[in-house]
Amino acid sequence: MNEKIENNQMILNECGKIAEKCWIEIPQHIAHIKTDEFIIMPNHIHGIIIIENDFVGNRHACSLQNENRQYQKLPVTVGSFKSAVSKLIHQQIQQNFQWQKSYYDHIIRDEKSLFNIREYIIKNPLNWDTDKNNLGKDKK
Repeated sequence: MNEKIENNQMILNECGKIAEKCWIEIPQHIAHIKTDEFIIMPNHIHGIIIIENDFVGNRHACSLQNENRQYQKLPVTVGSFKSAVSKLIHQQIQQNFQWQKSYYDHIIRDEKSLFNIREYIIKNPLNWDTDKNNLGKDKK
């Protein structure tokens, strides 16, 4: 039941399918959020989150300074996603499922950067055999 990459395509197991469903549903649960390109890998996920207003920042320091900002959309979105996925996986499949602490973020500032990051996400399975996160080096 392990997730794997076969013929350069990600084959999702039940945990991956839950994560995919929750990712797709993010905009239904959090206002001013859209999701863009994403890929669920065997042990991590890459995805683009589009924040439709100026509520950008993490819990401790905000990328955009705005005195009227009341919400921190990125940490709320990522935290809610990880929490929902964990809850469903714990209930349905695997009690010991656990995310890595925190997350890595990057502000996409222009169309060229957006294009390059989308390409990186799409092509991520092609690089799995040499990925530093591939602890098992995916047996084929």
